[in-house]
Amino acid sequence: MAAFKAAVARASEPDFPKLPNATRENMTQVYGLFKQSRGDCNKPKPGMMDPVGRAKWDAWDSLKGMSQAEAMAAYVTIIAKIDPQGFGQAHGPAAAAEQAA
Repeated sequence: MAAFKAAVARASEPDFPKLPNATRENMTQVYGLFKQSRGDCNKPKPGMMDPVGRAKWDAWDSLKGMSQAEAMAAYVTIIAKIDPQGFGQAHGPAAAAEQAA
């Protein structure tokens, strides 16, 4: 849970969307995983005139059935992938393996 909170904090920083790995695909995945960490999609699909809203909705709805814990873990992983030099070194898979050892 602490790693998830740290990932949310990192993703909220102004420079985060400007990182080289912060592609549209990755950022849409970040959005979907964050929303799924709160629960399954329960909102109606936005209309055709809202392509950004539809992309976000699709990202969230595609994760229906994923547990909140799985979504949190996947969120931490994608944030570490987007920011491997900063967040990834402190909270990524290698850091988790070190802490477990």
